[in-house]
Amino acid sequence: MFRPHPFGGPDALRAGRGGLLSRRGLLDGKRVYLETMGCQMNVLDSELVLGMLRSLGYEPVDDHAQADLVLLNTCSVRRHAEDKVYSRLGEIARDGSARPGRIIGVIGCMAERDHAGLLARAPFIDLLCGPGRLDEIPALIAEAQAARRPAVALEQGRGRRIPRARRMHEPDGIEALDMSRRPAADRPAVQAYVRVQRGCDKFCSFCVVPYTRGPERSRPPAHIVEEVRRLVDGGVREITLLGQTVNSYHFDEAGRTVRFADLLERVHAVPGLDRLRFVTSYPGDFDDDIFHAMRCLPRVCGYLHIPAQSGSDAVLRRMRRQYTAGQYLELLARARELVPGISLAGDFIVGFCGETEEDHAATLALVERAAYKSLFMFMYSPRPDTAADRRLVDDVPAEVKRRRHAELAALQRRMSLRHHRAFIGREVEILVEGYSKAARRARAGARPGARASWPRPDQLTGRTPGDEIVVFSGPASLIGRTVRIRITGATALTLHGEPVEPPVT
Repeated sequence: MFRPHPFGGPDALRAGRGGLLSRRGLLDGKRVYLETMGCQMNVLDSELVLGMLRSLGYEPVDDHAQADLVLLNTCSVRRHAEDKVYSRLGEIARDGSARPGRIIGVIGCMAERDHAGLLARAPFIDLLCGPGRLDEIPALIAEAQAARRPAVALEQGRGRRIPRARRMHEPDGIEALDMSRRPAADRPAVQAYVRVQRGCDKFCSFCVVPYTRGPERSRPPAHIVEEVRRLVDGGVREITLLGQTVNSYHFDEAGRTVRFADLLERVHAVPGLDRLRFVTSYPGDFDDDIFHAMRCLPRVCGYLHIPAQSGSDAVLRRMRRQYTAGQYLELLARARELVPGISLAGDFIVGFCGETEEDHAATLALVERAAYKSLFMFMYSPRPDTAADRRLVDDVPAEVKRRRHAELAALQRRMSLRHHRAFIGREVEILVEGYSKAARRARAGARPGARASWPRPDQLTGRTPGDEIVVFSGPASLIGRTVRIRITGATALTLHGEPVEPPVT
Protein backbone atom coordinates (compact mmCIF):
# COMPACT_ATOMS: atom_id res chain seq x y z
CA MET A 1 0.00 0.00 0.00
CA PHE A 2 1.28 3.46 -0.85
CA ARG A 3 2.30 5.55 2.15
CA PRO A 4 1.48 9.27 2.31
CA HIS A 5 4.25 11.49 1.01
CA PRO A 6 6.19 13.27 3.76
CA PHE A 7 6.13 16.71 2.07
CA GLY A 8 3.97 19.10 4.04
CA GLY A 9 4.18 17.27 7.36
CA PRO A 10 3.64 19.31 10.52
CA ASP A 11 7.26 19.59 11.64
CA ALA A 12 9.66 18.46 8.96
CA LEU A 13 9.98 16.91 5.55
CA ARG A 14 12.27 14.41 3.98
CA ALA A 15 14.85 16.29 1.91
CA GLY A 16 15.25 14.27 -1.27
CA ARG A 17 16.75 10.85 -0.68
CA GLY A 18 18.16 11.51 2.75
CA GLY A 19 18.07 13.77 5.79
CA LEU A 20 15.45 16.05 7.29
CA LEU A 21 15.03 19.74 6.63
CA SER A 22 13.27 21.89 9.20
CA ARG A 23 10.25 23.90 8.08
CA ARG A 24 11.02 26.61 10.64
CA GLY A 25 13.17 29.62 9.83
CA LEU A 26 15.08 28.63 6.73
CA LEU A 27 12.22 28.43 4.26
CA ASP A 28 9.30 30.26 5.90
CA GLY A 29 8.05 33.39 4.16
CA LYS A 30 10.02 32.87 0.96
CA ARG A 31 8.90 33.55 -2.59
CA VAL A 32 9.49 31.38 -5.65
CA TYR A 33 9.38 32.18 -9.36
CA LEU A 34 9.19 29.10 -11.60
CA GLU A 35 9.17 29.41 -15.39
CA THR A 36 8.33 26.36 -17.48
CA MET A 37 9.61 25.70 -20.98
CA GLY A 38 8.83 22.72 -23.19
CA CYS A 39 6.35 19.87 -23.14
CA GLN A 40 3.37 18.80 -21.04
CA MET A 41 5.71 16.63 -18.96
CA ASN A 42 7.57 19.77 -17.89
CA VAL A 43 4.27 21.49 -17.07
CA LEU A 44 3.41 18.58 -14.78
CA ASP A 45 6.88 18.55 -13.22
CA SER A 46 6.57 22.27 -12.47
CA GLU A 47 3.18 21.77 -10.84
CA LEU A 48 4.62 19.07 -8.58
CA VAL A 49 7.67 21.15 -7.68
CA LEU A 50 5.51 24.16 -6.86
CA GLY A 51 3.28 22.01 -4.68
CA MET A 52 6.32 20.73 -2.81
CA LEU A 53 7.69 24.25 -2.33
CA ARG A 54 4.33 25.63 -1.21
CA SER A 55 4.24 22.96 1.49
CA LEU A 56 7.57 24.39 2.66
CA GLY A 57 6.22 27.91 2.98
CA TYR A 58 7.17 29.29 -0.43
CA GLU A 59 4.68 31.58 -2.15
CA PRO A 60 4.69 31.64 -5.99
CA VAL A 61 5.18 35.06 -7.63
CA ASP A 62 4.93 36.18 -11.27
CA ASP A 63 8.05 38.38 -11.27
CA HIS A 64 11.51 36.87 -10.81
CA ALA A 65 12.74 40.16 -9.30
CA GLN A 66 10.47 39.54 -6.28
CA ALA A 67 11.62 35.96 -5.72
CA ASP A 68 14.04 34.46 -3.22
CA LEU A 69 14.18 31.32 -5.36
CA VAL A 70 14.18 31.46 -9.17
CA LEU A 71 13.79 28.18 -11.06
CA LEU A 72 13.77 27.59 -14.81
CA ASN A 73 12.32 24.23 -15.82
CA THR A 74 14.04 23.57 -19.12
CA CYS A 75 13.73 21.65 -22.39
CA SER A 76 16.52 20.21 -24.55
CA VAL A 77 14.52 18.90 -27.50
CA ARG A 78 15.72 21.72 -29.78
CA ARG A 79 18.58 24.19 -29.69
CA HIS A 80 16.13 27.08 -29.77
CA ALA A 81 14.70 25.92 -26.43
CA GLU A 82 18.17 25.94 -24.87
CA ASP A 83 19.02 29.35 -26.35
CA LYS A 84 15.89 30.68 -24.67
CA VAL A 85 17.16 29.43 -21.30
CA TYR A 86 20.46 31.27 -21.66
CA SER A 87 18.58 34.41 -22.68
CA ARG A 88 16.36 34.21 -19.59
CA LEU A 89 19.34 33.53 -17.34
CA GLY A 90 21.00 36.66 -18.71
CA GLU A 91 17.91 38.74 -17.99
CA ILE A 92 17.70 37.38 -14.45
CA ALA A 93 21.41 37.99 -13.78
CA ARG A 94 21.14 41.60 -15.00
CA ASP A 95 18.21 42.35 -12.73
CA GLY A 96 19.55 44.92 -10.30
CA SER A 97 16.62 44.62 -7.88
CA ALA A 98 17.36 41.05 -6.86
CA ARG A 99 16.61 40.10 -3.26
CA PRO A 100 19.66 39.40 -1.06
CA GLY A 101 20.58 35.74 -0.91
CA ARG A 102 18.48 34.85 -3.94
CA ILE A 103 19.00 31.32 -5.28
CA ILE A 104 18.91 30.74 -9.03
CA GLY A 105 18.30 27.19 -10.24
CA VAL A 106 17.99 25.32 -13.52
CA ILE A 107 15.98 22.12 -13.43
CA GLY A 108 14.73 19.65 -16.01
CA CYS A 109 16.20 18.24 -19.20
CA MET A 110 18.79 20.92 -19.96
CA ALA A 111 20.22 20.65 -16.46
CA GLU A 112 20.63 16.91 -17.01
CA ARG A 113 22.07 17.17 -20.51
CA ASP A 114 24.45 20.13 -20.21
CA HIS A 115 25.16 20.90 -16.57
CA ALA A 116 28.82 21.66 -17.28
CA GLY A 117 27.92 24.10 -20.05
CA LEU A 118 25.37 25.84 -17.85
CA LEU A 119 27.86 26.38 -15.04
CA ALA A 120 30.49 27.60 -17.51
CA ARG A 121 28.21 30.12 -19.21
CA ALA A 122 26.19 31.08 -16.13
CA PRO A 123 28.50 30.67 -13.10
CA PHE A 124 25.96 32.43 -10.87
CA ILE A 125 23.70 29.35 -10.95
CA ASP A 126 23.21 27.97 -7.44
CA LEU A 127 21.20 24.81 -8.15
CA LEU A 128 21.01 22.19 -10.91
CA CYS A 129 18.54 19.31 -10.82
CA GLY A 130 17.66 16.74 -13.46
CA PRO A 131 14.06 15.61 -14.08
CA GLY A 132 14.64 12.28 -12.35
CA ARG A 133 15.65 13.87 -9.03
CA LEU A 134 13.19 16.71 -8.56
CA ASP A 135 12.22 15.31 -5.16
CA GLU A 136 15.66 16.42 -3.93
CA ILE A 137 15.09 20.14 -4.55
CA PRO A 138 14.50 20.94 -0.83
CA ALA A 139 17.86 19.40 0.06
CA LEU A 140 19.54 21.26 -2.80
CA ILE A 141 18.11 24.57 -1.58
CA ALA A 142 19.48 23.92 1.90
CA GLU A 143 22.87 22.96 0.48
CA ALA A 144 23.05 26.05 -1.73
CA GLN A 145 22.10 28.31 1.18
CA ALA A 146 24.59 26.74 3.56
CA ALA A 147 27.59 26.39 1.25
CA ARG A 148 26.95 29.10 -1.35
CA ARG A 149 28.23 26.77 -4.04
CA PRO A 150 26.26 25.03 -6.78
CA ALA A 151 24.15 22.19 -5.43
CA VAL A 152 23.74 19.49 -8.07
CA ALA A 153 21.51 16.40 -8.39
CA LEU A 154 21.73 14.60 -11.74
CA GLU A 155 21.35 11.08 -13.11
CA GLN A 156 24.41 10.77 -15.28
CA GLY A 157 25.10 7.37 -16.78
CA ARG A 158 21.53 6.22 -17.22
CA GLY A 159 20.30 5.36 -20.73
CA ARG A 160 21.42 2.01 -22.12
CA ARG A 161 23.79 1.18 -19.28
CA ILE A 162 21.09 0.62 -16.67
CA PRO A 163 20.19 -3.08 -16.30
CA ARG A 164 16.65 -3.92 -17.36
CA ALA A 165 15.80 -5.20 -13.89
CA ARG A 166 16.33 -1.72 -12.48
CA ARG A 167 14.09 0.01 -15.01
CA MET A 168 10.70 -1.30 -14.06
CA HIS A 169 9.86 0.82 -11.03
CA GLU A 170 10.44 4.42 -10.03
CA PRO A 171 12.80 5.28 -7.18
CA ASP A 172 10.74 5.86 -4.04
CA GLY A 173 11.44 9.60 -3.95
CA ILE A 174 10.33 10.52 -7.45
CA GLU A 175 7.23 8.30 -7.31
CA ALA A 176 6.39 9.88 -3.97
CA LEU A 177 6.65 13.30 -5.60
CA ASP A 178 4.02 12.31 -8.17
CA MET A 179 1.78 10.96 -5.42
CA SER A 180 2.25 14.07 -3.26
CA ARG A 181 -0.02 16.20 -5.43
CA ARG A 182 -3.20 17.47 -3.84
CA PRO A 183 -5.76 19.68 -5.62
CA ALA A 184 -5.30 23.30 -4.58
CA ALA A 185 -8.50 24.61 -3.03
CA ASP A 186 -7.55 28.21 -3.89
CA ARG A 187 -6.71 27.34 -7.52
CA PRO A 188 -9.40 24.96 -8.80
CA ALA A 189 -8.56 23.31 -12.12
CA VAL A 190 -10.79 21.92 -14.83
CA GLN A 191 -8.06 19.75 -16.35
CA ALA A 192 -4.98 17.97 -15.06
CA TYR A 193 -2.08 15.89 -16.33
CA VAL A 194 -1.22 12.55 -14.75
CA ARG A 195 2.04 10.82 -15.58
CA VAL A 196 1.87 7.10 -16.39
CA GLN A 197 5.50 6.57 -17.35
CA ARG A 198 8.88 8.25 -17.35
CA GLY A 199 11.69 8.07 -19.87
CA CYS A 200 11.94 6.38 -23.24
CA ASP A 201 13.64 3.30 -24.72
CA LYS A 202 13.23 4.16 -28.42
CA PHE A 203 16.51 6.04 -28.97
CA CYS A 204 15.35 7.75 -32.15
CA SER A 205 18.51 9.13 -33.71
CA PHE A 206 17.45 12.79 -33.37
CA CYS A 207 16.06 12.67 -29.83
CA VAL A 208 17.72 13.58 -26.55
CA VAL A 209 14.90 12.37 -24.25
CA PRO A 210 16.40 8.93 -23.39
CA TYR A 211 19.54 10.75 -22.25
CA THR A 212 17.76 13.39 -20.18
CA ARG A 213 14.83 11.40 -18.76
CA GLY A 214 16.37 7.95 -18.74
CA PRO A 215 14.92 4.55 -19.66
CA GLU A 216 11.21 3.84 -19.87
CA ARG A 217 9.59 3.07 -16.51
CA SER A 218 5.85 2.60 -16.02
CA ARG A 219 4.15 3.65 -12.81
CA PRO A 220 1.99 1.23 -10.79
CA PRO A 221 -1.61 1.35 -12.06
CA ALA A 222 -2.97 1.57 -8.53
CA HIS A 223 -0.96 4.75 -7.96
CA ILE A 224 -2.23 6.27 -11.21
CA VAL A 225 -5.86 5.49 -10.38
CA GLU A 226 -5.46 6.88 -6.87
CA GLU A 227 -3.93 10.10 -8.21
CA VAL A 228 -6.78 10.49 -10.70
CA ARG A 229 -9.38 9.82 -8.01
CA ARG A 230 -7.85 12.46 -5.77
CA LEU A 231 -7.83 15.05 -8.56
CA VAL A 232 -11.41 14.31 -9.58
CA ASP A 233 -12.54 14.56 -5.96
CA GLY A 234 -10.90 18.00 -5.98
CA GLY A 235 -12.98 19.20 -8.92
CA VAL A 236 -10.94 18.19 -11.98
CA ARG A 237 -13.21 17.19 -14.86
CA GLU A 238 -10.71 16.06 -17.50
CA ILE A 239 -7.52 13.99 -17.11
CA THR A 240 -4.75 13.65 -19.68
CA LEU A 241 -2.45 10.66 -19.20
CA LEU A 242 1.16 11.51 -20.09
CA GLY A 243 4.05 9.43 -21.34
CA GLN A 244 6.88 9.84 -23.82
CA THR A 245 5.41 6.82 -25.63
CA VAL A 246 2.24 6.48 -23.62
CA ASN A 247 0.83 3.50 -25.54
CA SER A 248 3.95 1.49 -24.61
CA TYR A 249 2.83 1.49 -20.97
CA HIS A 250 3.10 -1.90 -19.27
CA PHE A 251 3.36 -2.90 -15.64
CA ASP A 252 3.82 -6.36 -14.10
CA GLU A 253 1.16 -6.75 -11.43
CA ALA A 254 0.90 -10.02 -9.53
CA GLY A 255 2.09 -12.05 -12.50
CA ARG A 256 -0.14 -10.25 -15.02
CA THR A 257 0.91 -7.51 -17.40
CA VAL A 258 -1.25 -4.41 -17.25
CA ARG A 259 -1.11 -2.72 -20.66
CA PHE A 260 -2.29 0.69 -21.73
CA ALA A 261 -5.78 -0.41 -22.81
CA ASP A 262 -6.21 -2.01 -19.35
CA LEU A 263 -5.06 1.21 -17.72
CA LEU A 264 -7.56 3.26 -19.73
CA GLU A 265 -10.34 0.99 -18.51
CA ARG A 266 -9.29 1.35 -14.88
CA VAL A 267 -8.96 5.14 -15.01
CA HIS A 268 -12.23 5.43 -16.94
CA ALA A 269 -14.00 3.77 -13.99
CA VAL A 270 -13.07 6.55 -11.54
CA PRO A 271 -16.39 8.09 -10.38
CA GLY A 272 -16.91 11.71 -11.41
CA LEU A 273 -14.42 11.75 -14.28
CA ASP A 274 -15.95 13.37 -17.37
CA ARG A 275 -13.17 13.08 -19.96
CA LEU A 276 -9.98 11.09 -20.43
CA ARG A 277 -7.22 11.83 -22.94
CA PHE A 278 -3.67 10.61 -23.51
CA VAL A 279 -0.47 11.81 -25.22
CA THR A 280 1.92 11.07 -26.86
CA SER A 281 1.63 7.77 -28.77
CA TYR A 282 4.32 5.93 -30.72
CA PRO A 283 3.19 4.46 -34.07
CA GLY A 284 5.32 1.32 -33.93
CA ASP A 285 3.76 0.08 -30.66
CA PHE A 286 0.11 0.89 -31.21
CA ASP A 287 -2.27 -1.97 -30.39
CA ASP A 288 -5.83 -2.23 -31.71
CA ASP A 289 -6.91 -2.92 -28.13
CA ILE A 290 -6.40 0.79 -27.49
CA PHE A 291 -8.72 1.67 -30.38
CA HIS A 292 -11.32 -0.73 -29.00
CA ALA A 293 -11.02 0.97 -25.60
CA MET A 294 -11.44 4.39 -27.21
CA ARG A 295 -14.57 3.21 -29.00
CA CYS A 296 -16.16 1.36 -26.08
CA LEU A 297 -15.30 3.66 -23.16
CA PRO A 298 -17.51 6.75 -23.58
CA ARG A 299 -15.37 9.13 -21.54
CA VAL A 300 -12.19 8.41 -23.51
CA CYS A 301 -11.93 11.24 -26.05
CA GLY A 302 -11.71 10.49 -29.77
CA TYR A 303 -8.41 12.27 -30.25
CA LEU A 304 -5.05 10.75 -31.14
CA HIS A 305 -1.74 12.60 -31.19
CA ILE A 306 0.63 10.27 -33.03
CA PRO A 307 3.86 11.72 -34.47
CA ALA A 308 5.04 10.56 -37.89
CA GLN A 309 8.16 12.81 -38.11
CA SER A 310 8.57 12.22 -41.86
CA GLY A 311 6.73 10.83 -44.87
CA SER A 312 9.90 9.37 -46.39
CA ASP A 313 10.95 5.80 -45.59
CA ALA A 314 14.61 6.69 -46.15
CA VAL A 315 14.40 9.51 -43.60
CA LEU A 316 12.45 7.34 -41.16
CA ARG A 317 15.22 4.74 -41.32
CA ARG A 318 17.86 7.37 -40.55
CA MET A 319 15.64 8.58 -37.70
CA ARG A 320 15.38 4.97 -36.34
CA ARG A 321 11.60 5.24 -36.20
CA GLN A 322 10.91 1.48 -36.60
CA TYR A 323 8.00 1.82 -39.06
CA THR A 324 7.43 2.90 -42.65
CA ALA A 325 5.23 5.66 -44.02
CA GLY A 326 2.88 3.01 -45.39
CA GLN A 327 2.56 1.33 -41.99
CA TYR A 328 1.86 4.71 -40.42
CA LEU A 329 -0.94 5.46 -42.89
CA GLU A 330 -2.40 1.98 -42.30
CA LEU A 331 -2.48 2.80 -38.59
CA LEU A 332 -4.42 6.01 -39.26
CA ALA A 333 -6.85 4.09 -41.46
CA ARG A 334 -7.47 1.59 -38.63
CA ALA A 335 -7.98 4.49 -36.23
CA ARG A 336 -10.70 5.97 -38.44
CA GLU A 337 -12.31 2.58 -38.99
CA LEU A 338 -12.37 1.54 -35.34
CA VAL A 339 -13.03 4.97 -33.78
CA PRO A 340 -15.49 6.80 -36.07
CA GLY A 341 -15.06 10.57 -35.99
CA ILE A 342 -11.61 10.44 -34.41
CA SER A 343 -9.47 13.60 -34.72
CA LEU A 344 -5.78 13.18 -35.50
CA ALA A 345 -2.70 15.28 -34.81
CA GLY A 346 0.89 14.63 -35.79
CA ASP A 347 4.48 15.82 -35.41
CA PHE A 348 7.01 16.35 -38.20
CA ILE A 349 10.67 17.33 -38.40
CA VAL A 350 11.73 19.11 -41.59
CA GLY A 351 15.28 19.28 -42.85
CA PHE A 352 16.58 16.16 -41.13
CA CYS A 353 20.01 14.91 -42.18
CA GLY A 354 20.06 13.94 -45.85
CA GLU A 355 16.47 15.01 -46.53
CA THR A 356 16.02 15.60 -50.28
CA GLU A 357 13.31 17.46 -52.15
CA GLU A 358 11.76 14.06 -52.93
CA ASP A 359 11.74 13.22 -49.22
CA HIS A 360 10.07 16.55 -48.45
CA ALA A 361 7.48 15.95 -51.16
CA ALA A 362 6.72 12.56 -49.58
CA THR A 363 6.09 14.31 -46.26
CA LEU A 364 3.70 16.78 -47.88
CA ALA A 365 1.87 13.89 -49.57
CA LEU A 366 1.53 12.00 -46.27
CA VAL A 367 0.17 15.08 -44.49
CA GLU A 368 -2.44 15.56 -47.19
CA ARG A 369 -3.51 11.92 -47.00
CA ALA A 370 -3.57 11.93 -43.21
CA ALA A 371 -5.93 14.95 -43.07
CA TYR A 372 -4.80 15.98 -39.58
CA LYS A 373 -6.82 18.27 -37.40
CA SER A 374 -3.59 19.95 -36.35
CA LEU A 375 0.14 19.51 -36.74
CA PHE A 376 3.26 20.31 -34.74
CA MET A 377 6.28 20.89 -36.96
CA PHE A 378 9.90 21.70 -36.24
CA MET A 379 13.08 22.42 -38.14
CA TYR A 380 15.78 19.89 -37.32
CA SER A 381 18.56 21.02 -35.02
CA PRO A 382 21.30 18.60 -33.92
CA ARG A 383 21.21 17.52 -30.29
CA PRO A 384 24.58 16.69 -28.72
CA ASP A 385 25.24 13.02 -27.92
CA THR A 386 22.39 11.71 -30.08
CA ALA A 387 23.11 9.17 -32.81
CA ALA A 388 22.28 11.69 -35.53
CA ASP A 389 24.76 14.18 -34.09
CA ARG A 390 27.49 11.53 -33.83
CA ARG A 391 26.98 9.72 -37.13
CA LEU A 392 25.06 11.90 -39.59
CA VAL A 393 25.72 15.26 -41.20
CA ASP A 394 23.32 18.18 -40.72
CA ASP A 395 23.55 18.95 -44.44
CA VAL A 396 20.25 20.69 -45.20
CA PRO A 397 20.89 24.47 -45.38
CA ALA A 398 18.99 26.68 -42.94
CA GLU A 399 17.19 28.55 -45.71
CA VAL A 400 15.99 25.24 -47.19
CA LYS A 401 14.72 24.14 -43.77
CA ARG A 402 12.82 27.40 -43.41
CA ARG A 403 11.25 27.06 -46.86
CA ARG A 404 10.18 23.47 -46.26
CA HIS A 405 8.81 24.39 -42.84
CA ALA A 406 6.78 27.21 -44.41
CA GLU A 407 5.43 24.90 -47.13
CA LEU A 408 4.38 22.31 -44.57
CA ALA A 409 2.77 24.97 -42.37
CA ALA A 410 0.83 26.41 -45.31
CA LEU A 411 -0.46 22.96 -46.27
CA GLN A 412 -1.57 22.23 -42.72
CA ARG A 413 -3.36 25.58 -42.43
CA ARG A 414 -5.42 24.60 -45.47
CA MET A 415 -6.09 21.15 -44.02
CA SER A 416 -7.06 22.56 -40.61
CA LEU A 417 -9.39 25.11 -42.18
CA ARG A 418 -11.09 22.36 -44.19
CA HIS A 419 -11.39 20.21 -41.06
CA HIS A 420 -12.93 23.06 -39.06
CA ARG A 421 -15.32 24.27 -41.77
CA ALA A 422 -16.96 20.85 -41.76
CA PHE A 423 -18.27 21.69 -38.26
CA ILE A 424 -20.22 24.80 -39.32
CA GLY A 425 -23.91 24.28 -38.59
CA ARG A 426 -23.25 21.31 -36.30
CA GLU A 427 -23.70 21.09 -32.54
CA VAL A 428 -20.74 20.03 -30.42
CA GLU A 429 -20.24 19.39 -26.73
CA ILE A 430 -17.37 21.26 -25.11
CA LEU A 431 -15.84 21.37 -21.67
CA VAL A 432 -15.46 25.06 -20.85
CA GLU A 433 -11.90 25.73 -19.68
CA GLY A 434 -11.97 29.47 -18.97
CA TYR A 435 -11.59 32.81 -20.68
CA SER A 436 -9.91 32.84 -24.08
CA LYS A 437 -6.45 34.44 -24.42
CA ALA A 438 -7.98 37.37 -26.29
CA ALA A 439 -10.58 37.85 -23.55
CA ARG A 440 -7.91 37.78 -20.84
CA ARG A 441 -6.00 40.50 -22.68
CA ALA A 442 -9.18 42.51 -23.16
CA ARG A 443 -10.12 42.16 -19.50
CA ALA A 444 -6.64 43.22 -18.40
CA GLY A 445 -6.79 46.29 -20.65
CA ALA A 446 -10.51 47.04 -20.40
CA ARG A 447 -11.26 50.69 -19.78
CA PRO A 448 -14.04 53.17 -20.57
CA GLY A 449 -14.07 54.10 -24.22
CA ALA A 450 -12.24 50.96 -25.33
CA ARG A 451 -12.52 50.25 -29.03
CA ALA A 452 -15.57 48.21 -30.00
CA SER A 453 -13.33 46.03 -32.17
CA TRP A 454 -11.57 44.63 -29.11
CA PRO A 455 -12.36 40.99 -28.30
CA ARG A 456 -15.31 40.65 -25.96
CA PRO A 457 -14.14 40.25 -22.36
CA ASP A 458 -16.76 37.52 -21.83
CA GLN A 459 -15.33 35.25 -24.56
CA LEU A 460 -14.90 31.73 -23.18
CA THR A 461 -13.03 28.79 -24.63
CA GLY A 462 -13.33 25.03 -24.44
CA ARG A 463 -12.56 21.88 -26.40
CA THR A 464 -14.57 19.18 -28.06
CA PRO A 465 -13.76 15.53 -27.34
CA GLY A 466 -11.75 15.65 -30.58
CA ASP A 467 -9.63 18.53 -29.19
CA GLU A 468 -11.09 21.20 -31.48
CA ILE A 469 -10.87 24.60 -29.77
CA VAL A 470 -14.19 26.47 -29.56
CA VAL A 471 -14.70 30.09 -28.54
CA PHE A 472 -18.04 31.68 -27.64
CA SER A 473 -19.44 34.38 -25.39
CA GLY A 474 -20.98 33.44 -22.07
CA PRO A 475 -20.94 33.98 -18.29
CA ALA A 476 -18.11 32.84 -16.05
CA SER A 477 -20.51 30.41 -14.37
CA LEU A 478 -20.04 28.09 -17.37
CA ILE A 479 -16.34 27.51 -16.61
CA GLY A 480 -15.88 23.87 -15.66
CA ARG A 481 -19.20 22.83 -17.16
CA THR A 482 -20.07 20.85 -20.28
CA VAL A 483 -22.01 22.97 -22.77
CA ARG A 484 -23.55 22.31 -26.19
CA ILE A 485 -22.44 24.85 -28.79
CA ARG A 486 -23.75 25.42 -32.30
CA ILE A 487 -20.80 26.20 -34.59
CA THR A 488 -21.28 29.35 -36.64
CA GLY A 489 -17.80 30.01 -38.00
CA ALA A 490 -14.32 28.58 -38.35
CA THR A 491 -10.68 29.54 -38.83
CA ALA A 492 -7.66 27.29 -39.24
CA LEU A 493 -7.11 27.46 -35.47
CA THR A 494 -10.53 27.69 -33.84
CA LEU A 495 -14.25 27.16 -34.10
CA HIS A 496 -16.70 29.94 -33.23
CA GLY A 497 -20.17 29.32 -31.92
CA GLU A 498 -23.01 30.10 -29.56
CA PRO A 499 -24.73 28.08 -26.82
CA VAL A 500 -27.61 25.94 -28.08
CA GLU A 501 -29.63 26.99 -25.04
CA PRO A 502 -29.29 30.27 -23.11
CA PRO A 503 -26.93 29.57 -20.20
CA VAL A 504 -28.27 29.55 -16.69
CA THR A 505 -26.18 31.97 -14.65
